[in-house]
Amino acid sequence: MIFSNSQNLIATIASGKGWRRRILSASVLTLAIALSFILFISPAPAYATLTDDRFDGTIFALYGGNGSLVPPKVTIKDSFKRKKPVLLVFYTDDSSDCKQYAIVVSNLQEFYGREADFIPVSIDSLPAKSAPELTNPSHYYEGFVPQTVILDQSGKIVFNAKGQVPFEEVDDAFRKVFNLLPRDKSIPLKRRIVNELNTELSK
Repeated sequence: MIFSNSQNLIATIASGKGWRRRILSASVLTLAIALSFILFISPAPAYATLTDDRFDGTIFALYGGNGSLVPPKVTIKDSFKRKKPVLLVFYTDDSSDCKQYAIVVSNLQEFYGREADFIPVSIDSLPAKSAPELTNPSHYYEGFVPQTVILDQSGKIVFNAKGQVPFEEVDDAFRKVFNLLPRDKSIPLKRRIVNELNTELSK
């Protein structure tokens, strides 16, 4: 009986009947499982753009064209010691409003970055409760992004606005801080156009 079964097995292998079908079925099944895993289990690729709320990286480098803003080079405490004005901008990297506003912040830094300290603050880094210390960024945060706060040379809040504030509004606040002429009495500022691609603002 054993010999007979062995003969049948050898005959089946030799003829290729049955085994080829089993191998082909197993291969197709393996391929189907692999494709299902790739399509349904693996994370979808990121298709973040300027106008959506998806994360795709540091917004100041990607959309503002200025990777030098983050991480900030100074703290509020440093600015107070040097008696320099501070621009705080509260943001998240996965907010379309913050992505678009990053361009405005970069343009503002181009004009005022040497005389004022720019401190972008990711709200993900803030504690749950605001701190009482005036040198702690969470003291100024009001639960909305983007939020722009300007502190003058004495540490007093002179500008506090939520949302995408036009360049001109923040510029007017800086003009008061630095005692500059109003825009209608001085040469208009020429702003550099920054596209959505990662471009570094030239000096």
